[in-house]
Amino acid sequence: QLQASGGGLVQAGGSLRLSCAASGRTFSNYIMGWFRQAPGKEREFVAALTWTGSDTYYADSVKGRFTISKDNAKNTLYLQMNSLKPEDTAVYYCARHAGANIYYSSSYNYWGQGTLVTVSS
Repeated sequence: QLQASGGGLVQAGGSLRLSCAASGRTFSNYIMGWFRQAPGKEREFVAALTWTGSDTYYADSVKGRFTISKDNAKNTLYLQMNSLKPEDTAVYYCARHAGANIYYSSSYNYWGQGTLVTVSS
């Protein structure tokens, strides 16, 4: 199971750090990703990290503001979000990659329950 946490209400320009704890299964050998879904919109890719941690991928909309990382010893994935904007408001999901294009949600087979991030203007 993947358990996402760390969401909340923050003012524009603020920061939050999301965590995704894995239990039962390790993700140390998998690409892990973060997606988000705003009300009335489709789930979209935010960031991904290879299992070595050496390669990261970001959506253009968050590049330079968000940082994905992980701690294999704690079996936890993180998303540091800085300079938050109202358009970042969404439910954020962590997921484990199963294969194919990392930017597509259909390429992930294990999902956390989501954590809500609300950015006020």
